[in-house]
Amino acid sequence: MRLNFIKPLLANLALMLILTPVALALEIPDIPDAKDGVVSIKTVEPERRVGYTVGDIITRTVYLKINKPYQLIEESLPIVGYEKRYKGQVIGIELHEISHAKEAHDHYTEHKIKLSYQVFTNSVVAKPAVLPAEYLRLINLNSPNIKGSKEIVRYRIPSYEIAVSPLSIFGQVKIETDMSGFRGPLLVSAYREKQQLKIAVVVLGLSLIGLLYILGKSAWLPRMGGPFAKAYRAVRKMPHTENGLQQAVSLTHQALNLSAGQSIFTHNLDEYLNKKPVFLSIKPELEQFFGLSRQVFFEPCAAHSVGADPMKWLISFCRHCRDCERGLSAELAKPSVMKA
Repeated sequence: MRLNFIKPLLANLALMLILTPVALALEIPDIPDAKDGVVSIKTVEPERRVGYTVGDIITRTVYLKINKPYQLIEESLPIVGYEKRYKGQVIGIELHEISHAKEAHDHYTEHKIKLSYQVFTNSVVAKPAVLPAEYLRLINLNSPNIKGSKEIVRYRIPSYEIAVSPLSIFGQVKIETDMSGFRGPLLVSAYREKQQLKIAVVVLGLSLIGLLYILGKSAWLPRMGGPFAKAYRAVRKMPHTENGLQQAVSLTHQALNLSAGQSIFTHNLDEYLNKKPVFLSIKPELEQFFGLSRQVFFEPCAAHSVGADPMKWLISFCRHCRDCERGLSAELAKPSVMKA
């Protein structure tokens, strides 16, 4: 009775001993590694390498470019649920899900392999762990080996080190003494400061444009090519002589007439200001200008109250007229007009 019971056990044990080397050979086949240049790899790793606890899902994406005539044996892709071991011990990280997509080209094939692992290990302290290396098999469709079958090589997807944390921490932890290389730098968000900097740059740009518009001398900006703008540019170049003063006064008269669409003198100045109220703020200066004009062309003894340097006053007056012509307010456009 006892012998009949022991014989099946011995038979099963013998069968296990026979099949064990076969299983190991299937798991780690004795085939050469792929030569350099056959496969190129790019991996997208998880955003962090620390802080994983039991039950967490960790995903990495592998992009492979396999040059022809080699082709991936898709049956060698990792198997979901297979427990990886390291030195005979279960590492506690299991492949939870895999997705595979490929795209064929003339000289190569691109593969996208998305691997999702789940953590099944825990400890009272943080400890290192690893997303295991995966071995893929490739077949050379054009080069049979000596035995007449196709050449088969293997390619290793490298492992990726992480750290698994406990569900709870015992005692106190000083961050200064826990600066693991897996943690990465502790970054401070600069979003608020960046937004403030952008706003400051926009305000500065608008201010510079406004300053250019107020103080600009060119005519390429809107409303900068008016009669007084041209007169101001010309008057500034006139020599400070009697002849230069006459030419400057004549140019200013021309600008005033062009602005009004008719000849303007003292008797119709109020009519002009009613049509161009933007010049109301400089009515006293306009009256001074007509006094200066009478002295320069008709009455050498006429009073004009523009000061000892009529040319300097006239330049300032033309600038004031130019600013009013551009629609600037009196406060922004008001120059330091020299008065007697």
